[in-house]
Amino acid sequence: MARILLLNGPNLDRLGQREPDVYGLETLAAIETGLKALADELGHELLCFQSNAEHELIERLHAAADEGCDWLIFNPAAFTHTSIALRDAVLASRLPMMEVHLSNPMAREPFRHHSHFSDIAVACISGLGAFGYECALRAVDQRLKQAA
Repeated sequence: MARILLLNGPNLDRLGQREPDVYGLETLAAIETGLKALADELGHELLCFQSNAEHELIERLHAAADEGCDWLIFNPAAFTHTSIALRDAVLASRLPMMEVHLSNPMAREPFRHHSHFSDIAVACISGLGAFGYECALRAVDQRLKQAA
């Protein structure tokens, strides 16, 4: 059994209300509930954390490394394009990471086209809405089985 951290950045606590035409109608709580059930089914433990504060996300990454997490599924949200500090925390955690985005940043405004995380991610999943999180969790499971 692996311990997987699902980490979500700013404004994702507003899913279901915020720009539903871009981000969908499903709430973060509903996404997390479904992913926890899937993780249980796959034989893993899923820990979930969301914050609008960069320093809290960094502290959670530090804690994840210290508590023996095996993988990171991360939607840095707007911090994708701005946070070198979060990038450094991901690298310091030494956790393999799946980068997830509900929308496709490359199909949006030009300032969203650069990610500080994509080059350090095992894979990037974008544009699939909430289903992208399931894809990431299944991909992590596949990677774990291949490594075993």
